[in-house]
Amino acid sequence: MPAPSNLPFRIPGDTEKMHILVVADGRSPNAQNWIRTLKALDHRVTLISTYPCDFVEGVDALVVMPIAFARASGSQAGQKRSGKKGLVARFRPFFQAMRYTLAPMTLPAAGRKFANLVRQIRPDVVHALRVPFEGMLAAYTPSAFPLIVSTWGNDLTLHAQATARMTQLTQKALQRADALIVDCRRDLRLANAWGFDASKPSLVAAGNGGLDLAGMDAAAAATPKAEPLQILNPRGMRSYVRNDTFFRSIPLVLEKHPGVQFVCPSMQGQPEAEAWVESLHIEKNVTLLPYLDAGQLEQEFARSTIALSVTTHDGTPITLLEAMAYGVLPVCGYIEAIREWITPGVNGLLADPTDFRALADVVNLAIENEALRNRAAEINRGILMERDEAGKVRYEIDMFYRKVVFQQAG
Repeated sequence: MPAPSNLPFRIPGDTEKMHILVVADGRSPNAQNWIRTLKALDHRVTLISTYPCDFVEGVDALVVMPIAFARASGSQAGQKRSGKKGLVARFRPFFQAMRYTLAPMTLPAAGRKFANLVRQIRPDVVHALRVPFEGMLAAYTPSAFPLIVSTWGNDLTLHAQATARMTQLTQKALQRADALIVDCRRDLRLANAWGFDASKPSLVAAGNGGLDLAGMDAAAAATPKAEPLQILNPRGMRSYVRNDTFFRSIPLVLEKHPGVQFVCPSMQGQPEAEAWVESLHIEKNVTLLPYLDAGQLEQEFARSTIALSVTTHDGTPITLLEAMAYGVLPVCGYIEAIREWITPGVNGLLADPTDFRALADVVNLAIENEALRNRAAEINRGILMERDEAGKVRYEIDMFYRKVVFQQAG
């Protein structure tokens, strides 16, 4: 179908590839997964990376536009942060607070440059893969071009409320968005409260673009479970992860199960993690690993029996979905977004993320109740087939993009 002459973009046919301009941290595994999804759908992808990066597999064109002091801050994905020591590692909350205050000041100049780039690139649709600060930058998208904004993780529960200016910029991004993709139903409700028009198109889809469940089954079959029993904490050192609760629970678990091993990626070299291990004398049972790439982390999931995610804020963590896919029992903080996936005592266990004794109790239950673990693995497989199987999710994403483009044309 040809586009009307007054539109700055064309209208793709039902099966025609689209040109999608993605605005994201090019280093983020979540962003890379989403780009792989778009390439699997045979779309053309231009990436504007808000963090310096040299190469992103699958993109047809790459523009690096660091914003919000990206050169001095860590990736959302926590890539290779385990090597950071000294002031940055010890005072990360302070640096994050300073970024909330200072980074918004960089957006007007960057926004003007971004708007000019959009006019030059002339994509069918612009898609910002999170609100701070990509969605805030993409709010400068010229009105003639359709804009999709994704919310991930803590965009609306933590970052949006950090300062008055962050609140204003979140509202601006959501009000400008022509469509919204969220990774949990909670965020759809919150986005409406933050200014997103409920009459506009929206889609609930986990940020990984869907899981290759058949491939993960094959990997799991080729990887034996670790002996003694292995518990994985894949969340690294983030401000909203209650690693104090996690580490303090370990001695109580070891009182009952002294052979259990805890494995912690992206914590090697982190002073806070090292201090907890040393002060609690749990060196024999805790392994602090460096940053692991996607393949290495999935191998640890395949080797594990239980996976911990002790957070006070979250959307749908990719690590939760990976645990479910590998038949690993999820043990998570009792928070709204997680409860969209986990029913306590049925397909996982939940605990107050601030209470280390409660966490130890549910971890001990997970260790001792093999029947629960087996039943949960079967249930979780069915949930993922229904809600996060790659083929199904890709089809939904493709139809959503086309709906947004057609709606803008109308």
